[in-house]
Amino acid sequence: MVIPSRQYKDYEKACEPYMPTLDAPIDYPIELACKFYMPTHRRVDAVNLMQAVCDILVKYKVIADDNSNIIASFDGTRVLYSKDNPRTEITITPINCSGEDR
Repeated sequence: MVIPSRQYKDYEKACEPYMPTLDAPIDYPIELACKFYMPTHRRVDAVNLMQAVCDILVKYKVIADDNSNIIASFDGTRVLYSKDNPRTEITITPINCSGEDR
């Protein structure tokens, strides 16, 4: 069992007021793009940032699960710098994954 860090728990809690209230979690294929505006130029692990966002979106019932049947693509994700306004901007776009391309 992996125990979340204090930093993750703080981030998760800080995200709560920004989570949309949906009638039901998204359960169809989407493209998830995140822009992480970090307060320093320190190196960060983009994969860990993405995993945190996926876990938070599931926790707050924005998406039903973070498997590849729902999050089919992570296109457009970037780690950027913003000393004065650190933030995470998330864009969720429905995509068509029918046919053999999926």
